[in-house]
Amino acid sequence: MFFDQSPYECRVEWGRRGAREAADRGDIIIIVDVLSFSSTVITALRYGAIIYPYPRTLDGKKFAEKIGGEFIIGRAEAAKIGAPTLSPVSFCQDYNNKKYVLTSLNGAYCTWIASQVPALLIGSLLNAKSVATAANQIQKHTKANITVIPCGEQWEGSREYEDTLRPAIEDYLGAGAILSYLEGKKSPEAELCMTSFLHSKDKLNNFFWDCGSGRELRGRGYEADVKHCSRLNVYPTVPLLNKDHFIEYV
Repeated sequence: MFFDQSPYECRVEWGRRGAREAADRGDIIIIVDVLSFSSTVITALRYGAIIYPYPRTLDGKKFAEKIGGEFIIGRAEAAKIGAPTLSPVSFCQDYNNKKYVLTSLNGAYCTWIASQVPALLIGSLLNAKSVATAANQIQKHTKANITVIPCGEQWEGSREYEDTLRPAIEDYLGAGAILSYLEGKKSPEAELCMTSFLHSKDKLNNFFWDCGSGRELRGRGYEADVKHCSRLNVYPTVPLLNKDHFIEYV
């Protein structure tokens, strides 16, 4: 059991490998992909949509046909036809009780890898306090430890022998926000992540606006996504994975 942050109850691990390690341990997992898988799932569920996470490397369109749902396409393509996208602000009340298959290289992939756990929750700045409260309640019932997974981004054009994970500060700060509300004993990694959030709490909007991921989205015309995802504790909605789709934790 090395690099597992024992004997701490609250831990932080990065990306797909971190998700697998936490799942192998049987931890409660909180997936954090702020820009924007997590924020999109939370917002969609807030409006009553039924979201099925699916890794981008598999055939999401075929799966959508199987469940009688709609495959969520790219932002630009969907915007032309007025369909919901990975953009959280594209969801509204019109999509209540409709099924959507949502793919991404990071958040959806980490969710798929870590699906067999006592509980898998989705967190971001939008629901940081609420998702932590839910995890605290589940932890008291299950006695399982909690691992928060900032998903990060993927490097483009990586060469042989290079890592593909690109750490993302928006996910690190989102994870830190959630950790600040968790009750269990925190690992040094978790303490440092939480401290980074607490130190940055008054500058979140600026950091998100100017970080690499924020600048990328703004450059593509999605300033509204960055602003939306930068808000702290505006939704009580906590997505909980139920087999292959999210339901609201109550």
